[in-house]
Amino acid sequence: MNELFRYLTLAVSPDWRRRGDLERRRDKREFADAVASCGVAAHAYSLVGTRADADVLLWLVADDAADLRTAEGRLAATALWAWSTRPYAYLAARRKSKYLGEHETAATEHRAPAGPLGDKPYLVVYPMTKKRAWYALPVAERTRIMAGHFAVGHRYPEVRIHTGYSFGIDDQEFVVAFEAPDPRDFLALVADLRETESSAYTERETPIFVGAAMPIAEALDLVDGAGSRVPA
Repeated sequence: MNELFRYLTLAVSPDWRRRGDLERRRDKREFADAVASCGVAAHAYSLVGTRADADVLLWLVADDAADLRTAEGRLAATALWAWSTRPYAYLAARRKSKYLGEHETAATEHRAPAGPLGDKPYLVVYPMTKKRAWYALPVAERTRIMAGHFAVGHRYPEVRIHTGYSFGIDDQEFVVAFEAPDPRDFLALVADLRETESSAYTERETPIFVGAAMPIAEALDLVDGAGSRVPA
């Protein structure tokens, strides 16, 4: 099954933060209920402390586009949605890489249910587009180059990849997501990948989102610092 991935960011306006405590609690509770009842698998991440232009990341996983449409409509019916913007949003489909070959162990994501397994505290997500010169190479040459890419990934078994394909359905070509125990583990992986041959064929891989996995209610409490204020 080639499930669809929808990555949706939420940026809450400063005006909402100036609302009263009761109003904010009500809005957050309503939004959390909407996420729980949106009809698709919805995974929440806080971007507080890692991004200045977005507060929450939602990773929605659905069997078809109609399910994603219904889910987003459910979220749009909330008050917090009206107090927010969606600075970044991406659509991608799950599918198996054509370059795996004997590197089948790199395809763990395809032997498990779509979406995060939830056993790692951080998620790194970014859209990616390759240079057109990449597609001019013979398939055998691309497969050889990707073998080096996969070999580096094997050295970091603690980092789990989820690849989404966006050809023809969004502005980027891929959306890649990585579950990791610590952002520095992912930093080390990317530093090594920069030295591979495949890196030269990357056109763009920004913006990058580092999210902390948590229930949506906790992610929303971080937006306005609920429970973090020091008594006067």
